[in-house]
Amino acid sequence: MPLLSMTAAWSMAAAAAAFATAATLAAVPAPAIAGAHMKKDIVDTAVEVGSFNTLVAAVQAAGLVDVLKGEGPFTVFAPTDDAFAKLPAGTVEELLKPENKDRLVAILTYHVVPGKVMSSDLSEGLKAKTVQGQEVTISLAGGPKVDGANIVQPDIETSNGVIHVIDAVILPAE
Repeated sequence: MPLLSMTAAWSMAAAAAAFATAATLAAVPAPAIAGAHMKKDIVDTAVEVGSFNTLVAAVQAAGLVDVLKGEGPFTVFAPTDDAFAKLPAGTVEELLKPENKDRLVAILTYHVVPGKVMSSDLSEGLKAKTVQGQEVTISLAGGPKVDGANIVQPDIETSNGVIHVIDAVILPAE
């Protein structure tokens, strides 16, 4: 799909995918899911891998599991447990509190782009509107990145989209 039509597709799909935030939690390293991941949705893939416990807990706390198990397609830039561990001490625990659900939803949905965007669709300086409403920026210099986070495992296809594993949690502007 050409990048111009992808942008239009993202905009059109944004409303329907507003709940797609949970997809963020579903990053999976390729060796752990080789062969079987296409039969599983984003959430089930993340749970099966076992290195996305924080993301899965956040998706559950945000009430986004059912959405991310939905038809999609969704593109999720999914941080690993190690990525969440890089946040300042106490950040994750604070976000998981019920009174911070809106902020948690905003962060998770910032990791999700409506539609299926493969690494071959990425280009230097590409801006993609997220389900949260703000744009992420792709850079390719020194390896593919989204808002400065390295894409360490691209193109993990699932039954309802694609996961790109990232090494940091990306945050929307306040």
